[in-house]
Amino acid sequence: MIRINLLPHREEKRKALRQQFYALSALVAVLAAFIWFVGYSLIDAMIERQAEKNRFLKSEIAVLDKQIEEIKKLKEQTESLLQRKQVIEALQANRSETVHLFNELARQLPSGVYLKSIKQEGQKVTLTGYAQSNARVSTLMHNLDESPILERPVLIEIKAAQVAKRRMSEFSMSIFFSRQSSNEAGAGVGAKKPGVGK
Repeated sequence: MIRINLLPHREEKRKALRQQFYALSALVAVLAAFIWFVGYSLIDAMIERQAEKNRFLKSEIAVLDKQIEEIKKLKEQTESLLQRKQVIEALQANRSETVHLFNELARQLPSGVYLKSIKQEGQKVTLTGYAQSNARVSTLMHNLDESPILERPVLIEIKAAQVAKRRMSEFSMSIFFSRQSSNEAGAGVGAKKPGVGK
C-alpha cells in the first residue's frame, strides 16, 4: 500500500488562500479608501459650492438691504414733499382769502358801523365793533347773511358804550367764511348784491 503525504499540498493551498484573502482585503481596503476619497471630495465640493452660493446670497441680501433703506428714505422724503406740496397748495388756494374777506366786509358794512377787531379761526370769523344804533347792527347781520361768501351771522353780545363822549352800541358777532375757488370768490367779491345799499 502506497502512502502519499498531502500535508505540504494542503499547506500550500492554505497559504495561497491566505494570500488571496490578504490581497482581496487589501484591494477592498484600497477600493473603500478610494470610494471614501471620491465621496469626501464630492461632498466637499458640494459644501464649497453651497458655501459659495451662501456667500453670493449674503452679498445680494446686503445689497438689497441697502436698497430697501434707500427706498425707505425716498418714501419718507416723498411723503415729506407731498405734505409740503399740500401745504403750499392750500396756501396758494387760500392766499387771497383775507383780501376777499376784508373786501366783502367793507362792502357789506353799513354806514354808522365801525369794526374794532376781526379775528379768524379757521372758517369762523369773530367781529367786534361799534354801531350808532342797534338797528345798524341788524342791518349788518342782514347784509352778512346775504353775502355770497359770508354766512350764519350770530350776535354774541351787544351793549351800550361811550366812545368819544357819544353813546354807541358795542357789539360782538361771529360769522363763517365759506371757502371757494378763486373764480367763484372773485365773482362773488366783484358782484354787488341787489338791495344792499351803503
